[in-house]
Amino acid sequence: MNAGDALRIPVEMLIVFGAAKLLAELFERIGQPGLVGEILAGVIIGPSVLGWIAPNEILGALANLGAMFLLFEVGLEVKSSELLKVGRTATLVATLGVVVPFLSGWGILLLWGKSHTEGLFVGAAMVATSVGITARILSSHGWLQERASKIILAAAVIDDVQGLIVLAVVSSVAKGNFEVLPLSVTAVLALAFTWIAAKWGTRSMAIVISHVPRQLRVGEAQFALSMLLLFGLSAAAAFVGVAAIVGAFLAGLALAENVETRVKYLTHGVTELLVPFFLVGIGLQVDPAVFASGPIAALALVLVLAAVASKLAGCGLGAIGLGRVDALRVGIGMIPRGEVGTVVAQLGLTLGVIERNIYSVVVVMAVVTTMIPLPFLKLAYAGANKSLPPEIPPAQA
Repeated sequence: MNAGDALRIPVEMLIVFGAAKLLAELFERIGQPGLVGEILAGVIIGPSVLGWIAPNEILGALANLGAMFLLFEVGLEVKSSELLKVGRTATLVATLGVVVPFLSGWGILLLWGKSHTEGLFVGAAMVATSVGITARILSSHGWLQERASKIILAAAVIDDVQGLIVLAVVSSVAKGNFEVLPLSVTAVLALAFTWIAAKWGTRSMAIVISHVPRQLRVGEAQFALSMLLLFGLSAAAAFVGVAAIVGAFLAGLALAENVETRVKYLTHGVTELLVPFFLVGIGLQVDPAVFASGPIAALALVLVLAAVASKLAGCGLGAIGLGRVDALRVGIGMIPRGEVGTVVAQLGLTLGVIERNIYSVVVVMAVVTTMIPLPFLKLAYAGANKSLPPEIPPAQA
C-alpha cells in the first residue's frame, strides 16, 4: 500500500460514513426513514452530483461486508423452525415473484423496440429481491416475528436461488452456449446448499456452541465461532453460485437459538458500522442524467411502475391465502431490487448485450424500487406487534 492509498482509504470512509449518518439524521428529524437518507447520500457525493466519491474496490468490499452482516444479524433474530413452517407459501411467493417480473421486463423491452437478448437481461434484473433492504426495515421496526415477515425472508432466499438460475440461463443464451447439464448442476447445488443449511444448521450449531467455546481461551469465543460460520457459509454460498448474503443469513439462522445475547450485541455494532457503506453504494450507482432524454426517462418510469406492480401482484397473489393484510405486506416487502438488479445489468453491459442507457435505466429502477416500499411498509404494518431486541449485557469477566 502506497502513501496515497493510506490517506485515501480513511478519507473515503470518513466521507461515506459521515454523509450517510448526516442525511440519515436529517431524514429521521423530518419523519422519514433514515435508510432513504443514506441512499440519497450516495447520490449526492457520487460521480453524478458532487463527484467526491466514485465506486471502487475498497468501498465495494465494505458494502458487501455491510450486506453480509445485515443479513447475518437478521438471521440471528429468526428461528429456522418458524421459517421452515412457511416454506410452502414462501416458495409460491418466490416463484410468482420471479415469473411475473421477468415476463414484464422482457415484454416491455420488446415493445420498446429493443433486442430479444436485451429484454432477457432487463427481465432478469427485475427478478431478484434485495432482501437486505426489506430486512433492514423489518428489523429496525421490530417486525421480524410477524408471519408476513418470515414469508418475505424465506421467499427472498428462494427468490435468490431462482434468480440465479434465470441469470445463468439468460447469460448462456447471450453467449450462445446454452447447455442444460451445467445449468442443472448449478441449480441442484444451490437448492441443496440452501435446504441443508436451513434444515440442519440449527441442530449442528447447538452441538458446537454447547461444547467448543468452553475449550477456548480466546476472548469472545462464541462471537469468534459465529464469525467463522458467517464467513464460511458466505463463501460456500458464493462457491455454489448463490449470493454470499444468503449464506450469511443462513449462518445467523443456524445460530439464532444457540448463542448468547452478547453475540447479537457485538454483531449489531459491526452492522451499524458497515451497513452505511452498503446503502451509500446503491446511491453511488445512480446517474440522474438518464432523465435528460425524454424516451429514456419514459422507459425508466415504465420499468419502475412495472417493477413495483409485478412484485406486488405476483408475490401478493402467492400469499393471498393468508389474508389481504399479509398478502399486501408480502407484496410490498418483495419490491426492492437494490444492488441485485444493478449486478445483473452490469453483467449485461460487460457482455455487450445491453446499451449503456438501458444499463442506467435498470440502475434507476433498482434504486427507486429500493426506496418506494419504505413508507408503504409502515402503513401495511400499522398495528403490528413490535419485538425489539432486549438490552444487551456487557461482556462477562
